[in-house]
Order: sequence, then structure tokens, then C-alpha cells
Amino acid sequence: MFFKDKGMFFTAMITPLILLFLYIAFLGNIYKDSFEMSFQGVSGITDEILNGCVGGQLFASLLAVCCITVSFCSNMLMVQDKMLGTYKDFSTSPVKTSTFAMGYYIATFITTMLICLIACCACFIYLGIVGWYMSFSDILYILLDVTLLVMFGTALSSIINCFLSTQGQMSAVGTIVSAGYGFICGAYMPISQFPIGLQRVISFLPGTYGTSLIKTHTMNGVFNELESIGFPKEGITQLKDSIDCNVYFFGKNVSIEIMYSIVLASVLLLILMYIFINKIKDNKKLIKKV
Repeated sequence: MFFKDKGMFFTAMITPLILLFLYIAFLGNIYKDSFEMSFQGVSGITDEILNGCVGGQLFASLLAVCCITVSFCSNMLMVQDKMLGTYKDFSTSPVKTSTFAMGYYIATFITTMLICLIACCACFIYLGIVGWYMSFSDILYILLDVTLLVMFGTALSSIINCFLSTQGQMSAVGTIVSAGYGFICGAYMPISQFPIGLQRVISFLPGTYGTSLIKTHTMNGVFNELESIGFPKEGITQLKDSIDCNVYFFGKNVSIEIMYSIVLASVLLLILMYIFINKIKDNKKLIKKV
């Protein structure tokens, strides 16, 4: 049904490509100036390395946002079914509400993954043009990061959309998520540049660690290249701190393994909450029939 609605499908598919163009046009120069300041006075820094740093940062920022915003866009089909009365037709069948709910979740996950994979391919092509330093393992880790973030975004959007039933509510939530998520996850501006109090609040959000994972794996090849040309390890650590490859929870550096654990635990928790909400709906439906 999602692919049948051409307007919804093309909007969701084109959005990441438009964002990539806008990121290159507007954020690209900002990131480039930032990296040039970090590399000031260091010999051996070529334009390809500099562009690889900028490209990796743009890649991570785009995917960190799209995995969530596209999930909300794909999951709007659930709200549309409520508006058109289709969901009521489903609810009259003997199939449990929780079964329909998981059907929406799986369908949203599949469509969002397809769109995000298209965005990944576009970003890989862009990096291949400006400066490619990724290994095969980096690519696999990026795909894993994207999968986890899509699962997280799908679960989050599923819970929120459970309580939406009108076009106005749908538009309002879509606008808020599109405008705000990029800032609170550190995609538009590194969390390290926020005030300390805000950094501590954001460190409790799972999306922060998902963004950090993608940044770590999109930038890993560039960091290895910098190390091979003699860039100081202290400088690389400072660079990782400045762009959120290293995330700190109340002053303690969070390891990659812990980041994966946080994102995965958040996905499982949100899915369980989603199932619980729909179980309650099932019980209410049974009470009404009685």
C-alpha cells in the first residue's frame, strides 16, 4: 500500500537525495572550514583527505537523520488507514490488533530500509568522487548502523503514531521530527559544541549513540589515513571528540560495544512498549464486544 501511494513513496525516496544536495551545498563549506582549522600547520594533508573528512561527516549526518525521519514518513500509512476508516475494517476481523500492529512495523521497516539503502548508495558514490578511504568492514558496519537506526526509528514512530488519527496531527509530528531530530542527535552540529548541561541531557538519548556509531564508521578510514601520514594520535583523539565519534557520559568515554548495546536495548524496549500498547487496545476491543 505504501508503494501504491506514489506521492508518499516518491516524497520519502527523494527526501534523502534532496538533503544530500542541501548538505553538500550548505553544510559542506562549514565542515570544510572546521577541518581546515584542525589541520592548520600539519604537512601531508591533501585535498582528497580533507574532502574525505567532509564527505564522511556529511554521509553520517544525512543517514543519522534519514533513518528516523523516513521511518516517520513511511509509518504515516498507519495514520491514513485510521483517517480513511480502513483500520476499522481490520479491527472487525478475528485477527488480533497486535498482529496488525506488527504488520505495520515490519512493512515500515522494509520500506524505510529500501529508501535508506538508496541514500547509502548515493553517499557512497559521492565519497567515491571526493575521497574514498573506507574498507569493506567499514561498509558492513555502516549497513549495520543504518539497520539498527531504522529499527529504532520505526519503533519510535509506531508508538507515536498509535495516538494520531488526523491529518493535522500527522503533519505536526512530521514537522517537529524533521526540524528537531537533527539537532538533538548531533547530526547538524556536534554535541561537543553544546553547553555542558545540554550535553548531559542529550547523552541519555539513544539516537545520540546511533549517530556516533555512523560517524565513527564513515570516518574510520580517514582517521587511519591521517595516522599513516604521521598525524599525532592526540590530534586524532581531539578530532574524534570534536565531531562526536567519541561520546562522553558524564565525563566517561562510551565504548563502541556500549553504544551498540544502548541502541539495541532501546529498540527492544520500544518494540515491547508498542506491543503492550496494542495489547491494551485488544483488551478494550474484547470488553466492548462483551
